[in-house]
This record gives sequence, C-alpha cells and structure tokens, in this order.
Amino acid sequence: MKFAYYPGCSQEGSALDYGKSTGALCAALGIELAEIPGWSCCGSTPAHAVDTQLSAALCARNLDLAAKEGADQVVTPCPSCLSNLRLAADRMKEPAFRKGVNELLDAPAAEILPESTSVMQLIGRVYDADTLAARVKSPLTGIKLVAYYGCLMSRPADVMQFGDPENPTLMETLLSACGAEMVEFPLKTVCCGASFGIPERPLTARNSGRILELASRLGVDAIAVACPLCQMNLDLRQKQAAKVEDAHFHMPVLYFTQLMGLAMGIAPEHLGLDQLCVSAGPLLRKMDAARAAQGAKGTEAKGGKA
Repeated sequence: MKFAYYPGCSQEGSALDYGKSTGALCAALGIELAEIPGWSCCGSTPAHAVDTQLSAALCARNLDLAAKEGADQVVTPCPSCLSNLRLAADRMKEPAFRKGVNELLDAPAAEILPESTSVMQLIGRVYDADTLAARVKSPLTGIKLVAYYGCLMSRPADVMQFGDPENPTLMETLLSACGAEMVEFPLKTVCCGASFGIPERPLTARNSGRILELASRLGVDAIAVACPLCQMNLDLRQKQAAKVEDAHFHMPVLYFTQLMGLAMGIAPEHLGLDQLCVSAGPLLRKMDAARAAQGAKGTEAKGGKA
C-alpha cells in the first residue's frame, strides 16, 4: 500500500520524533509513505489569517505535486497541515477562488486534487481493531492512557470528517487494540493554547494546565497526542502550567505513533522517545513489569497442568 506523504515542516524540526515514529510504525504495518517531491510549507496556523488565497495556494501547490505523481490520496500526520490541505481543496471548488489561487501559482493546479487524510485515519481504514491487535508483538499491558486530540483534528466537522467533533474515538480504538487501558477524557478536544505559547504564555499555561491536571487526577501513565503543537505545549511547558495550577506535573506526553510503535515491538530509539522532555522511562518500566508478570503467570499455569 503506497500513499503520497506530506510530512509538514514540524516533522523536520520540533517534531522529529513524530516523523520518526510515523515512518517506523507505517513500515511495521506495511504502509509505504512516498514523500511528495519538492513539497513546501502549507502555511500552518497563521497563513490563512493573513491571506486566505495565498494560504490556499501554498496547499494547492503541494496537492498539485501529489496529483502529478499520480496520487489520489495525501497522508499527513499533522492536524494543522491536514486542516489547511482540506480547507484549501474545499475552497478550490469555488471557481472565482480557484482562479485567484491559480494566478499565484506557476501553473494552474490540477482540476481534481487528491483527498487528504491523517495518518491516524489511514491506519484506522486499513486495519480494523481485531486485525491490528493480531499484529501486536509487545502489548501495552498495564498502561492507562488518555487520548488528547486537540481542537483541530475534528473541526470544522464538515471539512475534517473525523467522526464526532466533540468526542472522536479513533485514537482510543487504535490504542485499545494495542492493549492499553483507555480512560475517558472529557477535555480531549479542548484547546491547549496552540501557538499562543509565545505571544500569550499565561493563556497557554492555563489551558495546558487544565489538561495536565485532569490527566494527573485520573491517574493515567501518559497522555497520547496526535498534534506537534499540542505535544510541545503539554510536554515542554509543564513547569509553566504547574505554576498556574499550583501543582507539580511529571506526565509523559507521547505521540500515538510512538505508543503504537512500542506495541509493534519497535525499539524506543527508533521511535524518538529520547526527544521527550518528560521521560517515558517509568512508562517503559511499567510495561516491562506487566509483561514479566504475565509471563510468570503463564509459566505457573503450564507448571500446574504438568
């Protein structure tokens, strides 16, 4: 299975671990990601607020490059990239808007642009829960997680088409199939503060603090995320959030691809776990202990039968 891959800028910078774990996981699942040659920035969060047509032109260029490669589907790990790509393709359906965008490009974009989807959705389409569970080599046994989607993955609902915009469940389905215990998380789609971490640090600290506080109170071992900006705010800014909440946080925040990669038996060093600010060491040790306990029970059961 081969898909046109749009990594997005963060996968080559602040989210190297996301890109690394995405590649390793998809390879383990037999999903080939063919990077779009010559891809460029999609404009991310700020571009559409400055100029809607220019933002769409950035995205249309990448979708057109994928179309020239014969792709009918573009896959990206980043919700912000996905939102921009989908919104641009949707807006390009309007003739006057398309005309304005084409004037910004070297040549008019393809009439039919490839569909864009997230890596998470792609995995969910290729593998149902039972088939995915059958591929697990090192189950996430004994691990309690909450799934945090952030505010972009499922909104706007008509464009993103990611299930219930207030209560998406795909990440829970995938991680449950990998053996994790998923805990219901009411804040799964609230904003973490997004890119306000620089101009409005108190706002981001407050928003991220709410999420970290509830996750800590629920007693989970880690927060599973799918967005580079969410991961940065929740992982890197824990001390700032702790001051606002008058608390102490030491909560690992892992990409779902890292957690699924561990379940597929991929070594931590191939998943970028060393990039995390809050170490995943306690999580890995807990998984090892749970598997060792299961192995001991299996040995005892065999001994009893003998």
